[in-house]
Amino acid sequence: MTISELLLSGMTVTRVEEFLRKPPAGFTVEALGSGYRVHSDPEESLVLIDDFDSCRGKIVFQNSTGRKVKMHNLWEYTSTRKRLLSKRIYVLMSACEESRSVANKKAFREARVLQQYVVSIDGSNPFIRWQMERGLDWTISSVFGESYKVDVDLTELLESWAAKNIHIITEKGIKVKPVWRDASFTLIYHSDALFDFPHWFGFSKRKFKLSLT
Repeated sequence: MTISELLLSGMTVTRVEEFLRKPPAGFTVEALGSGYRVHSDPEESLVLIDDFDSCRGKIVFQNSTGRKVKMHNLWEYTSTRKRLLSKRIYVLMSACEESRSVANKKAFREARVLQQYVVSIDGSNPFIRWQMERGLDWTISSVFGESYKVDVDLTELLESWAAKNIHIITEKGIKVKPVWRDASFTLIYHSDALFDFPHWFGFSKRKFKLSLT
């Protein structure tokens, strides 16, 4: 098995409808009049999914911290880091069809959601863990003592998986290569520094990618 295959083996991509119908181990789904509530064990998984609307109603992940994880002290950062590097992480992502439109003589791109997926990555997978540790260490060393925001980008992993495992056909019967939206999650650390100038002026934003290289 190649490194790429080992890395992708730590990843699952499940349509929202299938996830609700047959939740993975550690999850239970409660049907409500207006949608569904999904329960999970925070000791077994790290869910980073905000409440969202679907064709089946409003979906609420009961024990989710949301896509943006906020930390206010070293203990919270250490706890979050430990969970990222040891648990299976769940994020909601959307496969979209992108098109160009023109309005007021200006061209812009529109993205139509074709399908929503619950994507999970295994933080304890050796290659995912190594990249995550490297990205977190780089962020901390570059913003020492400051507040910061770091985006963890999963786009390349998702595109690599989708190229081999997913085929999306539009209502017109056309096969499309999806554009992935919301393919990341964000860690936000608030320092108690009195004069946090880099953060105030937007210089403490960081981003790293999980990839196959």
